[in-house]
Amino acid sequence: MTRAGLAGREAGIDLLETALADCAAGGSRIVLIEAGTGCGKSALVDLVAERAAATGATVLYAVGAAEEQQVPLGVLRQLVNSEQVFALPRPSDGPGAPSRVEAMQAFCAELRELSMDGPVVLCVDDVQYADRESLQYVQYLARHARTAPVLVVVAGALHVPAQDPAFTTELMRQPHFRRIRLERLTADEVALVRGRPEDAVELHRISGGNPLLLRALVEEAAGFADADAGGPEPGGPFAQAVATCLRRSGPDGPALARAVALLGEQASAARITRLTGLDAAAARRGLAALEASGLLDGTGFRHPAARAAALEDCDPQTRTALHVAAARVLGEDRGPVLAVAGHLLAAGDGGGAVECGPAEVAVLRDAAEELLVRNDAREASRLLELAVQGRGEEHVRRGIGVRLAQITARFDPAAAERRLGALLESARAGLLDTEQVQPLAALLLAQGQVAEAAGLLPDAVGEPAASPLDTLLDAPAAVSERLLQSARLTDATVAPLAQAVRSLICSEHPERAVPWSRNLLEEARRCQAPGWHAVFAALHAEALLRMGDLRGAHGQATAALEALPERGGSFPCAPAAVLIRASTAMGRFTEASRLADRQVPQGLLTGLYGLAFLRARGLYRLAVNQPHAALADFLEAGRLMESGHMDRPAFLPWRTDAAEALLRLGERARAEQLALRQLALPDAQRPWVQGVSLRIRAMAGDPKRRTAVLGQAVDALHRSGDRVETARAMAELGRALQADGSASKGSAMIRSAWNLAKESDATALCREILPDAPLAAPAARDRTPSEAGTGTGTGTGTGTGAGAGAGAGAGAGAAAKLSSSEQRVATLAAQGLTNREISAKLYLTVSTVEQHLTRVYRKLQITSRGDLPMGLEPVAPAAVA
Repeated sequence: MTRAGLAGREAGIDLLETALADCAAGGSRIVLIEAGTGCGKSALVDLVAERAAATGATVLYAVGAAEEQQVPLGVLRQLVNSEQVFALPRPSDGPGAPSRVEAMQAFCAELRELSMDGPVVLCVDDVQYADRESLQYVQYLARHARTAPVLVVVAGALHVPAQDPAFTTELMRQPHFRRIRLERLTADEVALVRGRPEDAVELHRISGGNPLLLRALVEEAAGFADADAGGPEPGGPFAQAVATCLRRSGPDGPALARAVALLGEQASAARITRLTGLDAAAARRGLAALEASGLLDGTGFRHPAARAAALEDCDPQTRTALHVAAARVLGEDRGPVLAVAGHLLAAGDGGGAVECGPAEVAVLRDAAEELLVRNDAREASRLLELAVQGRGEEHVRRGIGVRLAQITARFDPAAAERRLGALLESARAGLLDTEQVQPLAALLLAQGQVAEAAGLLPDAVGEPAASPLDTLLDAPAAVSERLLQSARLTDATVAPLAQAVRSLICSEHPERAVPWSRNLLEEARRCQAPGWHAVFAALHAEALLRMGDLRGAHGQATAALEALPERGGSFPCAPAAVLIRASTAMGRFTEASRLADRQVPQGLLTGLYGLAFLRARGLYRLAVNQPHAALADFLEAGRLMESGHMDRPAFLPWRTDAAEALLRLGERARAEQLALRQLALPDAQRPWVQGVSLRIRAMAGDPKRRTAVLGQAVDALHRSGDRVETARAMAELGRALQADGSASKGSAMIRSAWNLAKESDATALCREILPDAPLAAPAARDRTPSEAGTGTGTGTGTGTGAGAGAGAGAGAGAAAKLSSSEQRVATLAAQGLTNREISAKLYLTVSTVEQHLTRVYRKLQITSRGDLPMGLEPVAPAAVA
């Protein structure tokens, strides 16, 4: 009789009561109860024993146990001793002792005699664990007590064979035999039992309808209707119930469950069989038993908590061995490389030694590349760390080491840098082939170690006497932008793309580096690569700093440092240098000092990032009136650049930096000499290098020529796009004009310089230019309507002031929406000036003018300069002098 769930239980009770009534009427019955482990067969045996005892029947009760399975007559002794009804005959091979058959006859006779006083009920639970000898006695009784009022109730787990394979078959041959098979509860029956329909589906999904597991779930929690609200905890009642089911599902149950749990989605009957080493029939029976108990659904656990419970009692050594075996099984089947690699990795994590041969190493490499497609660089690096320890040819292991360094750079530049030392030594010894040297050189470039990279690839940097920076600094902007347009961000392209951005920063068009670095920064975010994010955030910060956007540079440099998991190595020097310079220029000296005072090992100062840090520290020290310390930093930077054949002012103008410090110390002649040396170099043809060099030459040279030379410096710096350096040179020019007797023109120039510095948030420079000028004056857009309507718009006395003002009417209303910079640009555009003419008048780059106009159009909701209102306050002539 087989029925589902509660209906099967009720039908089973009815059948047992009928059998009990027949027995009371003088008949003999045999009932076999079968069910999955935990599905209620023991409860049914206990119920019939209780009801039989209530009717006055003699109840003999025994329970099989796995640990007593080899004890002869162990179950039979339990039956006899449960009521102390008679002594059990002891068969022996000795002379005068009864034979086994005679002992069984005696046992049967004793029961028949006992049944003359009333029905006898024999209950044997967990018969699958009964010893062979006891089973033989029960079989004998079933055959020879048909006319006695004896009810034999035997309960066993489904698909778990008894010690005697013929036991069940022998019982089935008897005419008075009946079978009850209990099935698991359905979801509707779980709802009925639970009394809460809302969580019945989830409870059924987890327990599989197994009553024991269901009770454990209910005990552990009120329910898990929300799959995200939690579930059974490790070691809790549910996990303990699972462990019980596994132990009582046959001798092979725990091993099979561990194999299923370990293989996960890759589990199949064939793989489970091979992993456990069982024969196919035993594995098939064991899996069927686990499925009958509701633990498995096919060849997988119904719930992760059950899967975890199956592995909970597995010691580390056994688990390691299982993972190794699982990797072998899946490898033989050409299973997914990620699954195979996962088992190898888990075996290594278990503390055991995992020997990876060439085949396993190949799998680990393939799996790592597959993980990289999914942007999981950290897990990929773990696989390669295991692969690099495997057996195989040395050049293969070195190639894995290079790849591992590449991948590590995605999320931890400092860790990647630590891997480069041994690889660099191997490369210098000629142990790396070309395919390995190329990515190693790219990694060195990405770490700012240009000289080391050039040493590996001499052909890539021109003649041996040429600077390693030549390729970086002398690449035409069009070539860099073609690379940036065509290449996608990958491990192989991250270094070339970073160098292309840096090339643009140092070119005559640094404004082009801003959008490219921003695009790459966004792409690094999409790749979930914090290391790359730090690289391009630092470059974006450097590009913004080069254009005089101090606030933006400060924010991006901070983001770059925050993206780093650790601050070791040379790379953090790059964003730290930008942050020191930006903080210093913004007057945040305390913040700058925290970074500038950090001790940096001498070995880290030889690369590009260390040199940038040296310069930034020198500029900070100069700003806080420590010219001697600043001079030492600048001269050390120069020494390192010259010794490394990297003396390029386009990257770092250490001579004019040192000259600035010498001017503070009153050594004008030395300062002028350094400025002239820098002007004699080829990089002086670049507007930015030319501008900073001319400014220092003017301040150190003949005062009579100062105004003219400063005019040239202002023009060059304006073309370079560096607003802060332009403002500095304009302020010097204004003072020179005042000294030459052009007081009005000089004052206007100084005010324009102050305004330009203020727009760049260069607070320190503003205080230097006009110490008494208020830095917190409200902008035009922050004024009240009455102030905006009655103001004359004179600001600081020039149209370039922070509040150029707005007139009445529509022009005033429109201007109130604009920042001071946008208003000045819009005013000149409304007067008919071209973008280039506006750029020249306001000392802005053409790109900046275009950006201002774009924002003006958006704020005023217009589409062209022809729609600009004419009521905007004109820019005063003095402001654009």
